[in-house]
Amino acid sequence: MRRATSRRGLVAILVVISVLTGLRQGAAWQEERPAREVSFARDIRPILTTRCLSCHNGTRTSGGLRLDLRQSAVRDSILIPGKARESRLYQRIAATDEEVMPPTGERLTEEQIGLIRDWIDQGAEWPDELAGESAGAGHWAWRPVVKPEVPRLSTAGVGHPIDAFLAERLSRAGLKMSPEADRRTLIRRLSFDLTGLPPTPERVARFITDPDPRAYEKLVEELLASPRYGERWARHWLDVVHYGDTHGYDKDKPRPNAWPYRDYVIESFNQDKPYARFVEEQLAGDVLYPGTRDGYRALGFIAAGPWDFIGHAELPESKIDGKIARHLDRDDMVANTMGTFTSVTVHCAQCHNHKFDPIPQTDYYALQSVFAALDRTDLKFIPGDAAQTRRLAELEGRQRVLADQKRGLEREAAKRAGDSVRLLDERIAARPREAPDLAELRREREALVRAAMSEEKRRELDRLATELAAISRELAGLPPPEVVYAGTVWHGSGANFVGTGAKGGRPRPIHVLARGQVTAPGRPIEPGALGMLDFQPARFALSPDAPEGERRLALARWITHRDNPLTWRSIVNRVWQYHFGAGIVATPNDFGHNGAKPTHPELLDWLAAGFRDGGGSIKSLHRLIVTSAAYRQSSNGIQGRGVDDGNALLWRQNRRKLEAEALRDAILTASGRLDLRMGGPGWQDFVIERPEHSPHYEYGLADPEDETTWRRSIYRFIVRSQTQPWMTALDCADPSMRVDRRNESISPLQALTLLNNGLMLSQARHFAARLERERPGDLSGQVDRALALTLGRSPSPEERAAFVAFAERHGLPNLARAIFNLNEFAFVD
Repeated sequence: MRRATSRRGLVAILVVISVLTGLRQGAAWQEERPAREVSFARDIRPILTTRCLSCHNGTRTSGGLRLDLRQSAVRDSILIPGKARESRLYQRIAATDEEVMPPTGERLTEEQIGLIRDWIDQGAEWPDELAGESAGAGHWAWRPVVKPEVPRLSTAGVGHPIDAFLAERLSRAGLKMSPEADRRTLIRRLSFDLTGLPPTPERVARFITDPDPRAYEKLVEELLASPRYGERWARHWLDVVHYGDTHGYDKDKPRPNAWPYRDYVIESFNQDKPYARFVEEQLAGDVLYPGTRDGYRALGFIAAGPWDFIGHAELPESKIDGKIARHLDRDDMVANTMGTFTSVTVHCAQCHNHKFDPIPQTDYYALQSVFAALDRTDLKFIPGDAAQTRRLAELEGRQRVLADQKRGLEREAAKRAGDSVRLLDERIAARPREAPDLAELRREREALVRAAMSEEKRRELDRLATELAAISRELAGLPPPEVVYAGTVWHGSGANFVGTGAKGGRPRPIHVLARGQVTAPGRPIEPGALGMLDFQPARFALSPDAPEGERRLALARWITHRDNPLTWRSIVNRVWQYHFGAGIVATPNDFGHNGAKPTHPELLDWLAAGFRDGGGSIKSLHRLIVTSAAYRQSSNGIQGRGVDDGNALLWRQNRRKLEAEALRDAILTASGRLDLRMGGPGWQDFVIERPEHSPHYEYGLADPEDETTWRRSIYRFIVRSQTQPWMTALDCADPSMRVDRRNESISPLQALTLLNNGLMLSQARHFAARLERERPGDLSGQVDRALALTLGRSPSPEERAAFVAFAERHGLPNLARAIFNLNEFAFVD
């Protein structure tokens, strides 16, 4: 009886299990519940990106399943549109046994499983523009750059290819381009765009009266050949790479050797260096061009962003906070590299697969692995001699190691010597440097320390001293080195901050971090790039013992590869933006799904292909853009209102406000006080207080009459933590952020700044003095000259009368301040 009861109990248990299993399966397989309208972008893509693509992508296809390409998923029956129950994807996520996917972590929720079921049953729509597929399909930015045909139009006068693309699109909207601006407007626009400075009144007059039909083209060539061109365009580049002359973070200590990178950028633009070389130098110049000065200065790019002094110098890499600091440091290198050169937000994948673009965590950490051996530090180099530069690094690295060992021996002996050494240290610290007995006290201390050592330790100390002396002699025999703050293998070591060079030069191991946590390292990852682009393998074919620089070289070659569509679209879009106020893609740092779509995709590809295939000349790109009728349009048109209020189709030129640097330089130009000396350490318009710990940069203590601060704004010493108040009020870029496009605002604070800042008061006085020198005793002539210098034109009779009356009542310096506040002065045109 007990056996029968036991059997009945077992049957009951099996029935319960069966019922529960059936209920579970029914929840997943039920068909009768009403299906909701499922959106791939809203509902499905986030699930695939966060839960599936890390294991089922173009570079990793666990179980033979690939979910980054719709065509592959359909071909392999992973997806059978209209038939969820027959689709392998649905079968695996709905399974209740060991076959369930994902195999680790939390399983998909009932809601997520239901969404995928309904999506498949509704046809598994996977629109190209949302799919995030690899190159050759899907999102516009991942597709190869193919040069399209220039539209053929019957419109008379459309001879420039840029105009043909724009006119074709305008015609479909029932619009046309605005008339060409007058010559005075054109020379001012072109001068500010290409050099960041206003044209002189004399140059304006020559251009306006020049009968040569190629007068405009001659002006373009003149401005492109000016050394001021490189200064202007370097400022744009430095915004994007978030260049600064201090570290940022808590202590924000100065970087006295950051400026050589800034000068490298200026000189590269002036030389019209091919863009591919420009990119490669900044990532691997020491590998590709080790005998050149630029090969080292360019590495300042890798170190251009903020650096956590406390997290590196005061915390060892073995502590969690130290690991976090170094992880964030590499993250900045990755974000700066990929954002600047390829316009993708790859850093969004450090904690999880990118939620919008097909960038898995594995790709992100493969990019981190490229920079795994690098630190930010002063890099010494001997221009023109790669062998001597390498020897310099070896000697100084060895010198630091030996010096650390020597100090360690001396500290140990000093502790044993006790109070006698401690008292001597106090006497030495109290003596001024020029004290006559200081050398004797130090010799006495050294004798006490040696006496506290064993004979073996004394021999070791002597050996170290001898080797250090030999290194010092060899260093003295080398040519004087130059220095740049750069991303490089650091050979130094200290109490906490130890470079990979001091550990044999091997890169740090990089692991995929679960949720981006340094305390949760996963599998190790090798250096590579992005798998969503299939023009070459995503992981670099490097031997395990390859030199560190080979990683950076491989990434540089990947970025500048002819078939990398992101690189060429990115740079032409950036240049276009600075000429029109907005890019063809309005989000220059984000070409992904969260970014804007191109307003003129065919034009973007035509420009990108031409730039790539034409040798990567940025000056040629400028020349092409500024000679178009689109660029030369008036900004006063109204015909597109109500049709294209934002002027996305470019039926007129956009009216643009001068950036803070251009406005400041224009003020100094008008006053006659602009110092055009190029290069070298940055000028400082602040006084540093408490430099020994956390420097305070006090702008209010600076002297506006200090002539060393009257150089071009590109050479300003840029502080991250305490930005310059005048520049900040005028929308200057925040140097702690990567700024792809500056804000353009108008506020009462700007008017007050332009009226009352010490710089404005000083330069208004100098401007008035210049007018008095050049037009002595002639107030009307002084007014005419003032407007010629600031606005490039003569005043109307009414303006002349009003300005003369104002100057008679308030004085010429106050008239200068008023002119500096005119909208016409603050805008390009």
